[in-house]
Amino acid sequence: MIKACIFDLDGVIVDTARYHYLAWKRLAKEIGIELTEADNEKLKGVSRIRSLEIILELGGVTMTLEEKQALADKKNRWFVDYLKQMPPEEIYPGVRPLIRQLRKEGIKVALASSSKNAKMVVDILQIKDDFDAVVDGGMIVHSKPNPEIFLLAAKMLGIEPHDCLVFEDAEAGVDAALAAGMKCVGVGSPTLLGHAHRVVSTTAEFQPHDLATFNP
Repeated sequence: MIKACIFDLDGVIVDTARYHYLAWKRLAKEIGIELTEADNEKLKGVSRIRSLEIILELGGVTMTLEEKQALADKKNRWFVDYLKQMPPEEIYPGVRPLIRQLRKEGIKVALASSSKNAKMVVDILQIKDDFDAVVDGGMIVHSKPNPEIFLLAAKMLGIEPHDCLVFEDAEAGVDAALAAGMKCVGVGSPTLLGHAHRVVSTTAEFQPHDLATFNP
């Protein structure tokens, strides 16, 4: 029985992914690496340092941990600058009503994002009070596809993992949800997310009555 819905942030609630891409592409260019949109797909749902390592691998570049940290921090400063220009209206259409209707029907709702900036984004979008729990990258040790972030969200909600439904737009996120023993709705491409229990083109395509399809 689904008792809680756990939402990823980037690509599920708002498109901050494009700001990540702009910042990573800018950084990659600075170190002589061309980052394509296809390459960027590999960065979704993983930690900041791991994202940088993937970019360095694309260019065959090696760096010390200190050098990586300095670059990751620079990327984050650029990303935050982009975010601060984002209006609250950039939240995907229908997402706020969906979350509020779920809670109205007694479903617990959490945000679980690998981004350490997730709480800032939630504040910018003015949806902090719409969640029963918020988990960001600063609260976990292991990034997706490790299930830690979703298991922590379930714990904070007081709901068993098998009673949770996750909304994810990244392969690593779907893998993490499944590894946590949760049901999963993939948001985006059926080709990339076909291993989710269901795939929708947009988050708002899913409606509260669709929860019944996940219940025995």
